Formats: sequence, structure tokens, C-alpha cells
Amino acid sequence: MKRSTAVPVAAVLSALALTLTSCAGSNDQSAPSEGDYVSGGTFVTAVGDDPGDLNPLKAVSPDTFAVVSLAYESLIAVTDEGDLVPWLAESWEETGTEVVFTLKDGITCTDGSEFTAQTVADNLNYNADPANATFSYGSVIDETISATADGNVVTVTSTENNPFLAVNVGTIMLVCDAGLADPTTLSDATDGTGLFGLSDVKPGDTYTFTKRDDYTWGPDDVTSETVGLPDTIQARVVTDESTAANLLVSGEINAATISGADRARLDGAGLTHSGVRNPVGMILFNEKEGRPFSDPLVREALSIAIDRDEVGTVIADGEALESVSLVTKNPLLCVADGPKWELPDTDLDRAAELLDEAGWTVGSDGTRTKDGQPLTIKFVYNAPTSTHAAAAELVKETWDELGVTTELFANDAAAWSEQLWSTFDWDTGWVQVAPGGPVVLSTFFDGATPDQGGLNFMWVDNPEYSALAAEASSASPEETCGIWQDAEAELINRFDVFPVTDNILPTYQSGAVFEQPNFIQPTSIRMLG
Repeated sequence: MKRSTAVPVAAVLSALALTLTSCAGSNDQSAPSEGDYVSGGTFVTAVGDDPGDLNPLKAVSPDTFAVVSLAYESLIAVTDEGDLVPWLAESWEETGTEVVFTLKDGITCTDGSEFTAQTVADNLNYNADPANATFSYGSVIDETISATADGNVVTVTSTENNPFLAVNVGTIMLVCDAGLADPTTLSDATDGTGLFGLSDVKPGDTYTFTKRDDYTWGPDDVTSETVGLPDTIQARVVTDESTAANLLVSGEINAATISGADRARLDGAGLTHSGVRNPVGMILFNEKEGRPFSDPLVREALSIAIDRDEVGTVIADGEALESVSLVTKNPLLCVADGPKWELPDTDLDRAAELLDEAGWTVGSDGTRTKDGQPLTIKFVYNAPTSTHAAAAELVKETWDELGVTTELFANDAAAWSEQLWSTFDWDTGWVQVAPGGPVVLSTFFDGATPDQGGLNFMWVDNPEYSALAAEASSASPEETCGIWQDAEAELINRFDVFPVTDNILPTYQSGAVFEQPNFIQPTSIRMLG
């Protein structure tokens, strides 16, 4: 698949870094049964920022995805465990170059119009056109893919072998005919097949969705009459975590993602949570020519200097999980049999030797220099993430011991955009991507660089990885995952990425339960009595 995109790539990074894989969690309480469910009422979920433009074809921020996913659906649904189940499609058959979807009967849009196989084909062809610059273009679909409709059957064809064709196109959010004909109308309204449709908007405050009474095609046979569904869903903008935690305890809201110190009191209050695996300790490197980390010796040296146990405990807030894959978002393609890599042990002495070998020698003042210039590293991290600063300080202390000058930058969204995608004036830091499969991962590590409109903001040029990615793309479905895992090992072995640790990012539940494969699945919400 062609690896390029015209989507605003800074926002894409943000979305991929925060849309993460589900990993169920709770506080050891008994799961509620259907007898505990009470139909009706309003389910309130907190979002950290205003979602802005609601066009799902252009959505890039996690808060936008969290809101628009309440109204739009796809051919295939993904479960918490990463399994694929029917949604708008009742079945599908796949080869490496073709997938045939058969739609369920009676699907309609929230405005009452018919949703047909032709609507699906038009959506996929729209996403496959580079001129439309959708979020999906360049990662899960491109101009090598086309779709046709015949009755209630959609046939999707790829001119190249594509072992993940069904899941890639099958999980794209689909828009109804009117919205697709004029996507500008989608900026402040929704036009989908969802169980809930947008009914009221108060920008910066609340986005309200109302349940339809004619919905019959949900996953696991969910309909408008399923017991426990709310009458309305409200996405409420709550920018402060402590405020969100207070609202959870009081029962004023039903769901909020809490990553900081407030977790302890929520656990103490007996609230359950749906968890997502979060590559919180992933370190990426700016390998652009002229930057210190363009030298693999420097990448290796400063990686193996880090005490992963100490730093991981801090950044994961005491709940560190060993990374098992660079793929962390559902549907977890090619994760089950991995990894084929091991991270090296911490070795400060070897780190010093590698820096010497790279020409960065220690002077009388204890500072490493090369050609009269100090080894200065600009380390960036996400300012709102409470554990990032403390963990960055630990890394700085270690690198200081090696004679490295480490400058820490606490970034907000604007600073991320400028440093990573405009000035490229950064070197490393707590920078994460969280794709759902190896093909999407490759758009970052084997794709075009930002000056060419691509997602490879690290300027990685790893010939071994690229060769394996090309081989995996043309392999059979039975062989492709093994090759992709070999490719992932090349990224680790060359220190193009260093996954210090993962953790669980929990979305707490109060007065309701739900599934969260990546975002809250609206058809899974059940209100509790």
C-alpha cells in the first residue's frame, strides 16, 4: 500500500497516540447482569477538550473521535479483545486482493434515508481518493483500492496484495449519502447510521445525542429496544481531571478517563473501569540529518543508559507493563505471536563507551562535545500528563551523568505541532504512536517525511525494516504477521524506537457499564439501577 497522506499530520499523531487498545480492567467487583440494567436516562461521558469540527472524514483529535464515534458506524465492529464481529455487514469473504461484504437488511440513516451497498462503495472510493485527504487515506486505504456495489453486496478490490484488506476498509466510519455529497454539512451535524444521532450542540460545553426508535442492526443483535440503553448520550467537555473525578464520585457523569492521582480515590470509592493499554513510556528519536540521534550509536547509548525499572515505575504511575508490541490499538493485528525482540539491559558504562565511539568525548568540565559543539538533547513531553515531567527529570539526571546537556520541553498541542512537524527542533522524548496494525505503523517508520506530506516525522531510514515491510505487504495472510514482527524487531534493534514501558489508561464507570475497544461503543452502554 502506498504510504503517503495529505492529512494534517500533527493531529494524526495526536489521534494515534491517544486512541489506544482496550485491555479490560475492574476493581474485582462482580460484573452486573442484565437484571441490573435500567433503560432510559442520560449517559454522560467526559471529553478533555472541545471536539471542534465534527466531520468524521477529517477527524484527527482523540476528543473528536470520541464524540463522532457515538454517531457513525462501520462494516465491522471490533470487540474489547480485538475480535472482528459483524456490524453493518452481516458477513464478508476475503482474499489478499478482494473482500466481498454482504450488508444487513433494513439499514437506514438517522434522517430516515436508505443506507445501501452503493453508499458504502461511495464512501470507500471517496476515502481512496488522495484529493479528498481523509483521515483514512494513506494508512488503511489509498488509490490502489476501489469498491463497487451490486444489490446488498459490496466488492472491494485492491490492485496490490493486501492481507488486512477486510479489517482496514471494514473499520472506516461511514457517512450517509447527503453528508458524503456535501461534507461541509458534517462540521456541526451528524449524518450516520448510528443508534444515536446528534440532537443538540453547545460548543465548548455539551454535545447531546438522542436514541433512535428504528435501529435493528447493532453488534450482538442490539436494537433500539435492548434493555439498559440510555435515551440520550451527552459528551460533556471537562478539561480538569480532578473535576471529572468529582463528577464521577457524585454520579453526575458516567464515564471519564482518569490517569493521575485521582485514581486512588476512585478506586477507593469502588468505581470500576474499562482499561486501555497505553504506550506511555515510548521514546521516539528525531533522526533528521544533523540531529544527534541521526547517529545510531547515540540512540543506542542514551537508550541503554535509562533505568527502565525506575523510570517506568514513575511514568506508569506505579503500574508499569512490559511492552509486547508497537501495535497497541485495536484490532491488534499481528500482536498475538510476538514479540521477536528483547530490550537490552541498562548499562551506563557501555553507554559511555558508545558515545566515545561516536566522537562525543568528555571534556575537563564533564560535558561531552564533538567538533567544539556540546551534545545537547531537546527532550519533549506532554505537559498535561502528570507523570511525564517526573520521568523526564529522571532521564535527564542519568544523561547528565554521561556529560549530556539535556533540555526539557513541556509541550502543549501548539508546541507539539511546531516542534515535531514545522521546525523539527526536537530530539527525543515521551512521544508515542499507537496504531492498530503494522501497516499503519509503517506509515510512520517507512513513510514519506513531513516535508513530503508524510507521517515519518522521525525521519527514519531503516533499509532492513523497509525491505521486510515490502515483503510483508505482498505475503499471504498466513505469512504476513511473522514478517511484520521481524520488521518490528528491526526498529527495536536499530533503536528507531525504545518502548520503556506501557501502562493501563482507565476510563472509570459510574452508574453505567460499557465496552471500549478504542472509544466507548454506544451500543454497549447499559445504565444501572
